[in-house]
Amino acid sequence: MSEPSILRSSAIMAAGTVLSRITGLARNLLLVAALGTAIIGDTYQVANTLPTIVYILVAGGALNAVFVPQIVREMKSEDGGNSYASQLATATFTILGAATLLGILAAPLVVRLYAAKFGGSGLENEFALTVFFTRYCLPQVLFLGLFTLFGQIANARGSFGPMMWAPILNNLVVIAVLVAFIRMAPDASQGVISHGAKTLLGIGTSLGALAQAAVLIPVISKTGLRLRPNFRWSSLGKSAHLAKWTMIFVLINQIGFMVIVNLATAASVRAKNAGIDIGVGFTPYQNAHFIFLLPHSIIAVSFVTALLPRISRLAADSKKDEVRNDIQETLLHLYSLIIPAAFAFLFLGRPIAQFIFSGSSSGDSGQIGLILSGFALGLIPFCSSYLLLRGFYAFEDTKTPAGITGVMNVVTITFAVIAYLVLPIRLITVGIAISFGIGYLASSLWARHLLAQRIGHLHLGRDFVGIAAISILSFAPSILISRVVRNFFVAEPSALLPSLATLSISGSIALVIYIFLGYRLRIAPVTSTADSIRKRIVRR
Repeated sequence: MSEPSILRSSAIMAAGTVLSRITGLARNLLLVAALGTAIIGDTYQVANTLPTIVYILVAGGALNAVFVPQIVREMKSEDGGNSYASQLATATFTILGAATLLGILAAPLVVRLYAAKFGGSGLENEFALTVFFTRYCLPQVLFLGLFTLFGQIANARGSFGPMMWAPILNNLVVIAVLVAFIRMAPDASQGVISHGAKTLLGIGTSLGALAQAAVLIPVISKTGLRLRPNFRWSSLGKSAHLAKWTMIFVLINQIGFMVIVNLATAASVRAKNAGIDIGVGFTPYQNAHFIFLLPHSIIAVSFVTALLPRISRLAADSKKDEVRNDIQETLLHLYSLIIPAAFAFLFLGRPIAQFIFSGSSSGDSGQIGLILSGFALGLIPFCSSYLLLRGFYAFEDTKTPAGITGVMNVVTITFAVIAYLVLPIRLITVGIAISFGIGYLASSLWARHLLAQRIGHLHLGRDFVGIAAISILSFAPSILISRVVRNFFVAEPSALLPSLATLSISGSIALVIYIFLGYRLRIAPVTSTADSIRKRIVRR
């Protein structure tokens, strides 16, 4: 089977991710409409985040990072990797099933770990509601594990698209549930939610994750793989040894995230006590983070998912130079798309959020936009680090990423705590978002240094500076455009039209400037894209 190019495979996955994120955005908009952005919204957001945390903590990191290279290697065995995959599937189902049951029983404790302030006096209803949602959402732990396992098996066998398309079904299921929930509980944002409505929302959320996993079963069958229950886990010994450091990696990450969630929910409680009626805590932070992740999910994840099996094969054959070349080329293409996206978030964070969340109050959407601008420049090191760490995984090195992640979390937590202590309530989560970027800047620089010792230096300095410079020049006019548009629509009660006008004008100007300067400065990914567009126009 000929191996598809990284760029072509990435394009297939990106298309699925775009649709997934569009439906995910619709899902988030309905969530805001249903529960608001204040503390009631935080109860569901925390509960729906916990399954992902438990899943990643127990198995997610290992399934994503360790087992893809192992599956690739086992495909060379006599049975094509069937025995290994069956053992892995059985172990995943058993371990995550047990973790799900344990989490349901210990739900109050889990909620206290991640939202300690919800257990305080006067917040008994919020705490009880969070525990209720958590218990119904926790079956997602098992479903997420099966989805990741099936998807990674498909990726290892050259079928990249289905894993990126499957979440669309998840989102559609939850959207339908949210529509029904809004009809059943129109005043949910005020805390008026019936038992039936709460149950519908909890069960419906988990059903979406189940559908997402189930839709990949036919895909696995088409690859020729036959999964059978297999409790002889002897082939997993090496993988388990490698996963040890990945578990430490994940544990460090989750400690950091636990601190962040506690700080953000504490900001919600402080805002409630101070009489601040707009959301300033975890819900707006999560919504801003969702927007922030769009370029990462569409671009970086697509690139890396296609890259990892390829560099794993090259690493297995000790072709370090080819690994370096693939990583360098992929990073260059990644930068050409991620850097302008980062500056777009920086200069246009508020109008982006006000456009997306136009159904919310200007105060709520404006807060989301402010947090998004705080996240903005962190997008570059976040995506860089995500890709660079896969270089270590390709060589079956899981210890080094654990150390790099430790550095990232120490830096992030330090600055996040400082932000909580010194910033006004409305700016706490903005400061936490900035801390996120500072932490990943430290980790990406350290990762690049250590990876260079293994495969040689990555020569990207000139192109990186060039892309950053033209991105600034492209989006800097957005400041003036935004001010002019805001003055023009001063009598407009809604933020929709001003934000749409700002984004349309700024985006068009920025695109023209970016392509023109990129072409003139001969930045490879920009010139190749421009040449491709020009050739298509000439043909027509």
